[in-house]
Amino acid sequence: MAKYTITYADAKEWSYILDSIAVLVEEAAFVFRQDGLALRSLDPSRTAMVDLFIPKEGFEEYPELQSEVKMGINFKDFRKLLRRLKKGDKISIEIEESKLRVKLIGKSIRSITLPLIETAAEELPTPKVVYTAAVKTASDVLNQALRDADAVADSVKFDVDEEALYIRASSDRGEVEVKLDKGGELVYEFDVKEPASATFSLEYLVDIAGRASKVSDIVSIELATAKPISLTFDIPAGGKLTYFVAPHIEQ
Repeated sequence: MAKYTITYADAKEWSYILDSIAVLVEEAAFVFRQDGLALRSLDPSRTAMVDLFIPKEGFEEYPELQSEVKMGINFKDFRKLLRRLKKGDKISIEIEESKLRVKLIGKSIRSITLPLIETAAEELPTPKVVYTAAVKTASDVLNQALRDADAVADSVKFDVDEEALYIRASSDRGEVEVKLDKGGELVYEFDVKEPASATFSLEYLVDIAGRASKVSDIVSIELATAKPISLTFDIPAGGKLTYFVAPHIEQ
């Protein structure tokens, strides 16, 4: 088997990307494609999906490929390697035979080798949802809104009309409402073809927003009534980190 190497300029940013994926999955396969690195995986309950793509231009080093190469990893083990990162470190990842070699490159070069793992070869399509509303805002705004909701409830409701996006939660513990007005200072895009409303469990959303807000300052929220929510975070080096979370079904 040939050796394949990718180098990412900001190891800290890479660790944030891994943390964001690990919200949903413990194991998954990165796919080296001719145009860049991809990952798409479902959580164990199959109610949430993470979809990552970083174009080859986003890497300092990326291999020329004739066909796809898969890299199955355990995120818990991989993330342990990155706990002692230093500011300014870059990361190099090599695949050869059945091994994964990770090099952290800074004032010194630290090299760690892990076994590659076998992952299920399930081809996952992108959810086919016709979204009727899209709002782009600061990722910290979404993160704080969901943390506020989590303080009073187990689920959160997104309502959007032609004038504003509302993020609401209520229970016996209290009520929360966050309003993002069209044209507001931290609302960068606001496109509503028709109003939408959907409720979601906070089980994943709080951690998704908390971790992915370290990857990107901006999030694009897409909604349609009673359909999965889409949250897309732009990656500074290029590419996108997108989540789809199914709506909450009342028992």
